[in-house]
Amino acid sequence: MMDTENLIKVLDEQSFFTGLSPEQMVVLASTAAEVDYSGGVEVFEEGGRADAAYLILEGAVALELHVTNRAHHIVQTLHESEVLGWGWLFPPHRWSFSARTLEPTKVVRFDAIQLRAAWESDCELGYEMMKRFAQVMTGRLAATRLQLVDFYGDTH
Repeated sequence: MMDTENLIKVLDEQSFFTGLSPEQMVVLASTAAEVDYSGGVEVFEEGGRADAAYLILEGAVALELHVTNRAHHIVQTLHESEVLGWGWLFPPHRWSFSARTLEPTKVVRFDAIQLRAAWESDCELGYEMMKRFAQVMTGRLAATRLQLVDFYGDTH
């Protein structure tokens, strides 16, 4: 288990957090903990309560979409230094995908309630982080669109 000082060092090495002030890094690290997962573990389930954001430090995580009468469909695979999860940002705070580790995986897990409270009390931090998460969401939605076109085929 990392202490806040070591978490700050880890976060400071990640491009997602580049440009944040030392004070903002302390706030973010205070909402976080390091978590280790074995391979094949469900991190969260589509439709479940979204209560965290994750930064992948090591390993790989598959974002999966449940398709009726079919197995889960992998939409995207995420790796080291990628952010996982945004369902916690907006009510009703539910996951849009499932996430499953493909191998032993180490993450930093940010508590969603604490993050939202921190962002509410520091609007500059909240705005900066929302811009960063919006970029992640845009990229993931584009990847999902391509996967669905590939999965279902061109309808025209």
